[in-house]
Amino acid sequence: MRIETTRHLHCTVVRADGVLDHAGRVRFSSCIDLVWNWSVGPVLVFDLADLDFYDASIIGVLGMALQRMEEEGGSGRIILVRPSAHLLTVLRQTDLLSHVELRDSVAETVTELTLHPSEPEQQHPGAARRATG
Repeated sequence: MRIETTRHLHCTVVRADGVLDHAGRVRFSSCIDLVWNWSVGPVLVFDLADLDFYDASIIGVLGMALQRMEEEGGSGRIILVRPSAHLLTVLRQTDLLSHVELRDSVAETVTELTLHPSEPEQQHPGAARRATG
């Protein structure tokens, strides 16, 4: 698995591709720990669209990040960019979908956060259509 992180003023973008299994989960979790304080909140933007394979480890990673945010006061945000239909189904089944925001583009998300850093939006209209379809 390959993980890239990019630090922006109001968010951190984490891109992953390859295989996210148990071994990948350890690396992915460590990466999140390293970038946790790169943005206020933090605001983590995950681009997971290029993952070739993932197992339940992805739910564990997202769940731990959400739990940590809650424990630290609940001011953080997790934004998923271009999640697959399968991932959306899994997030819905595990009740995590209601705790993340969905977007269609990393560039648009970074721009939005630069212009409006403290305005969380539950779901981007385009992402909401994908989530139900």
